[in-house]
Amino acid sequence: MVSAPLFPRYLRENILDALSDTPVVLLHGPRQSGKTTLAKEIGLPRGYAYLTFDDQGTLARAKDDPVGFVADLPDRVILDEVQKVPHLFSSLKLAVDENRVPGRFILTGSSNLLLAPKLS
Repeated sequence: MVSAPLFPRYLRENILDALSDTPVVLLHGPRQSGKTTLAKEIGLPRGYAYLTFDDQGTLARAKDDPVGFVADLPDRVILDEVQKVPHLFSSLKLAVDENRVPGRFILTGSSNLLLAPKLS
């Protein structure tokens, strides 16, 4: 199988800038647009762990106990496909409010993220 060439990602520097002073950076866009590839390209060489909610075990843990799931996350992590766990956002917000470390989370999500239920 021949892999398709990767196109340069012009947002790369903007994302790196955001990670230097912002706790959470969201890469949001349509399916198959390269969000995960870009997140890994930026995060993995910088020591970020990678978790995807396409993995049923990860998804189940996050849904069953969002507070515990976030509490157990590594210091820097890529959370891929976050639109699948809308209740996780409250726990992420709480974690950031308690410890506002720049570059802590890289999130990816599809356009379905905009349809996530609003939490109070």
